[in-house]
Amino acid sequence: MRKTPLVLLALCAAVATACSGGDTPTPVASSPAEPPQPTLAAPASPPKRDCNAEYLAKFTPRQKLAQLLTVGVTGGADAANVVRNEQVGGIFLGGWTDRSLLSGPALDEVKAVATTPLMVTIDEEGGRVSRVRDIIGPVPSARVVAQTMTPEEFYDATVTRGRDLKALGVTVNFAPDVDVSSQPDDTVIGDRSFSDDPEVVTRYADAYIRAMREVGVGTVMKHFPGHGSGSGDSHTGAVRTPPLDELQTVDLVPFRNLIGSGAAVMVGHLDVPGLTEPNVPASISPQAMSLLREGTGYGAAPFDGPIFTDDLGGMAAITTRMTIEDAVEAALVAGADNALWITTDAVPTVLDQLEQAVASGRLPAAQVDKSVLRMAAYKGALPPC
Repeated sequence: MRKTPLVLLALCAAVATACSGGDTPTPVASSPAEPPQPTLAAPASPPKRDCNAEYLAKFTPRQKLAQLLTVGVTGGADAANVVRNEQVGGIFLGGWTDRSLLSGPALDEVKAVATTPLMVTIDEEGGRVSRVRDIIGPVPSARVVAQTMTPEEFYDATVTRGRDLKALGVTVNFAPDVDVSSQPDDTVIGDRSFSDDPEVVTRYADAYIRAMREVGVGTVMKHFPGHGSGSGDSHTGAVRTPPLDELQTVDLVPFRNLIGSGAAVMVGHLDVPGLTEPNVPASISPQAMSLLREGTGYGAAPFDGPIFTDDLGGMAAITTRMTIEDAVEAALVAGADNALWITTDAVPTVLDQLEQAVASGRLPAAQVDKSVLRMAAYKGALPPC
């Protein structure tokens, strides 16, 4: 009976020794190693489009220059010829233009031969400056408007007028006249001015610009830096304005107030003491263009919209000083984006001279490209990006 416990103790010791395994760990089975997973590269981004370069590539160097011209046309055949052959950027409808261009398919046929949307421009201020009153009826002059209508009433009337113009095919109207003037009605500016108060001019011009924009017709404020107090008529000879310092508090105020309105600006054939060089009117003056572009010289924001010239081919303030070829070159070199005149005859010789100006460096090719792009943005021709 006493041996039993000893046997049990021996057995337990043997079992304990076996269970402890000594100092050697029992190996544990493991799974096979996972192969390394390949790293997936992020999908490549598509190259960023350069929409400006795409647009400029539409044109030859000569056609780029032609995009900076707006010329008066006599009718459908004249318009189609100058657009097809030279790709001018715009045509101008004057009182002399055959009315059949404004009815039926004639204007559509002209637009169809343009590489890019064509500007169809007109002078339709109202009053005595109205090129299509025989088609869409007369409207009062700016001065009468300000005396008889509120700005919002004028806005509503201008929406109607703008729709009528757009229905005729017009895309750009060389209005409103923002000159500040107290001249008699029948003088060069006279009743084309809303008022001799620059704030009144601002309110009515703003209504006009907003209304035309609503219906999709471009506007052009004129005549920078202010014709309202000038001595003389640029249609018949040189015009001298008061000195630039005096223009600051009156004539330049509407431009200052409305420079961000989306309207383009037309520069007048004005000799401005303290701004332009002697015998160099504002329309071909680098100093006048810089004043408008930079804005700081008259307390305005910089302007990056299109700058048009006044008519370079039918106004003695220019034609008594130089040829149309020289005038267009001078205007573009000075910084204008678009040269306007009233016939198509000289377009080939103008472009010949402009090509020479680019080749010689007088007119930098980069400046031409900037102007082409400004004009494209203004008429909604740039491709979406």
